[in-house]
Amino acid sequence: MPHLLVDLSSHGFGHIAQTAPVVNALVERLPGLRVTLRSGAPHELLAQRFHCEFGLIPRALDFGMMMADALAVRVEESARAYRDFHRGWADRVAGEAERMAALAPDLLLANVPYLSLAAAARANIPAVALCSLNWADIYHHYCHDRPEAGEIHAQMLAAYNSAACFLRPQPSMEMADTHNTREIAPIARLGRNRRGEIAAGLGLAPADRLVLIAMGGVAFRLPLENWPRLPGVRWVVLSSWRVHHPDAVELESLGMDFTDVLASCDALLTKPGYGSFAEAACNGVPVLYLERKDWPEAPYLVDWLKRYGRCREVERAALEQGAIAAELEALWALPATAPVKPDGIAQAADFLQALLC
Repeated sequence: MPHLLVDLSSHGFGHIAQTAPVVNALVERLPGLRVTLRSGAPHELLAQRFHCEFGLIPRALDFGMMMADALAVRVEESARAYRDFHRGWADRVAGEAERMAALAPDLLLANVPYLSLAAAARANIPAVALCSLNWADIYHHYCHDRPEAGEIHAQMLAAYNSAACFLRPQPSMEMADTHNTREIAPIARLGRNRRGEIAAGLGLAPADRLVLIAMGGVAFRLPLENWPRLPGVRWVVLSSWRVHHPDAVELESLGMDFTDVLASCDALLTKPGYGSFAEAACNGVPVLYLERKDWPEAPYLVDWLKRYGRCREVERAALEQGAIAAELEALWALPATAPVKPDGIAQAADFLQALLC
């Protein structure tokens, strides 16, 4: 059977959330498919999403943008990091091509390190990109006025354009300078609604509400211990937050898959991010989201969720104080919408299978 190499950005969880369902579907079709993952993400997280045997090479092939937290980009630090990363670019690509050739994959799937795509092109290994964004557009948005930006941006775009195809699951950025794109439907994992089990375990009344707080893969903690109590509302939070609030429930204590918990909740509180927005819309969960006005992907995510799901924006100041009762009630008053179908999984798997077989 063929060998699929998967290179993953570890800038947040969205890259994993987009890629894992596609690889899982591909392995179901090709049971003997050999899968190798290269990522800076921890094995435990990858194993939660990739439901197949895989080899892991703990290697980060990109860094996205340097972040102060889940919302704030360190622009100057990012610009310096890209200058360093592209110094001796041709030699870096050649070295990475040697490493990739030694792994002997039949196909590279990149989400979405451009160094991997450039190396695959040099090593004559077929390659496909899959993502709702690309780092060339993100870099250009923040760093276009630097003297070195033109050359760096051109090298990034050349790498992305070298792929056989760039699959863009909706919602995605436009990517006007990437000429090999193919739009596909959303990609998201579907959960199982286990509200009855959760309600029984927590002693919830029928009218009580569960709100899952998940801010994505970049560290960002809300001061929940300072929030007022909202009658009938329970907050599901990560145990790593160490929240001391009478209405807080640790996510891990539920003993359930994250997406099952999401599908069992009455709302998701998050920031704009592909994994969070797509999984909420596909599982029929309304979203209260924190403003993220400077991230160039955010408008595309928000516009899509407004069309196909239920959502409202909350300001950071209100969220810091827990002053969100009115926003939650307004969110729950919105008309229900039909869950979005994650048909992009099959569409991407169809494309990759044709290249592997």
